[in-house]
Parts: sequence; structure tokens; C-alpha cells
Amino acid sequence: MKKSLISTSLFLLIFSCSEKPENKPLENNVVDNVESSSSISLKSVRGKGNLVLNIYSEMLKNDKKLQNLEQQIENVYKNTDVVISEYENIINKSDSYYNDAEQLTRSVTDSLVKKKIEKEIKFSSEKYDLKTKKIKDLIVQINKNTSVIQDQHTIIKIRKTLPEIEKYQNAHPLKTDSLENFINKQNQLLNELRNLK
Repeated sequence: MKKSLISTSLFLLIFSCSEKPENKPLENNVVDNVESSSSISLKSVRGKGNLVLNIYSEMLKNDKKLQNLEQQIENVYKNTDVVISEYENIINKSDSYYNDAEQLTRSVTDSLVKKKIEKEIKFSSEKYDLKTKKIKDLIVQINKNTSVIQDQHTIIKIRKTLPEIEKYQNAHPLKTDSLENFINKQNQLLNELRNLK
């Protein structure tokens, strides 16, 4: 009799484990759309992607201002490479030339001629460095600005999505009923197990 009572209690406990708590959203929100549009759970989103970026992508679908901002940022990234590469190609070729000239000079055996040509190379290289200093400084500034844009872009994504995760939390108030009921069932089973002799 006691065995069948415990078996029944154990069955009820296991059966109640499979019941899902009722934590349905009270209102529609972006985070729930992320979950449904990707047809994977938030738990798996955490493992496979970044929830901040997923929420932000969902927000982009309906926000023209954000879409325009994203387009501007994308254009700046593309144009940065185009603008810089034009200058860097020319500067790099000149740098390569001076390096190659210095290497070739090492093979010259006449020390007087060698010193003379080394001076000429150095003079030309320094003259070119002065000529391109402003350009190099501007390229450094462009790269710094790109870094700052990336940082600000990341901050915008977080700031825009923070209110959305808070809406999600408010739309899913976590009730303790099912947890408390489950603990009660566990306690009943524990009592039966303790009283079994």
C-alpha cells in the first residue's frame, strides 16, 4: 500500500514537472518578435548570436531613422577604405622604393660612392616624408574617427535595446505560483519518503 502511495506521488511529481508555467506576454514587444521571427528560443539565441544585435535588427525593420543611420555608417565604412587606400598605395610604393634602394646600396663595394648614394636616398626619403606628413596625420585621424564611430555605434545599439528588454521583462511578469506548487508537491513526497518505514 505504501509503495503504491509513493509511486502515485512520484508519478504526480514527475507529471507536474512537465507542466510549463504560464508566463505568457501581457503585451506585444520586440524581444518576443526576435524569438518568434528566428523560430528559436532565447536560450539558444544566447548561444548562437548576440541578443542585443538580434533585438536591434528587429527594431531596424520598422524604424526609418535607424535604417538611415545604419546606411550612413555603412557608407562611411566603405568610403573610408576607398579614400585611404588611394593615398596608402602611393605612399607604400614610395616606402618600398626607398627600402629596395637601401638594400641595393649594400651591394655597392666602393665605400665613397656607397656613402654618397645613401645620403641621396636618405635626403629624398626625408623630403618625401615631410611632403606626406600631413596626409599621414589625416589618415591617422580618419582611423581614430572610425574607431570612435564603431564605439558610438555599439553604444547606440545597447541604449536603443535596453528599453526593449525592460518592456519584455514587464510583459512577462514572473509569477511564483507554479514554483510554489511544485515545491509543495516535492515537500509532500519528501514527507512520504521520511515517514516510510
